[in-house]
Amino acid sequence: MPRYDYRCRACGSTFEVSRPMINSSDPAPCPDGHDDTVKLLSTVAVTGSSRGGAPQPPPAAGGGCCGGGCCS
Repeated sequence: MPRYDYRCRACGSTFEVSRPMINSSDPAPCPDGHDDTVKLLSTVAVTGSSRGGAPQPPPAAGGGCCGGGCCS
């Protein structure tokens, strides 16, 4: 279940709420009882591993008509 970060405007504390995505914009009261909260813009961390062993290098630049200098 996704976690959403909120900040209380009254006391300044930040807190997380786990809830379904369909309820992501519902109000979330502060754990200290305040109602004036705002949802923060969260960052997304994507982690994982490749199954092929060593990471693959990015494709080489250049080549093709527009990247290889064949256009006049």
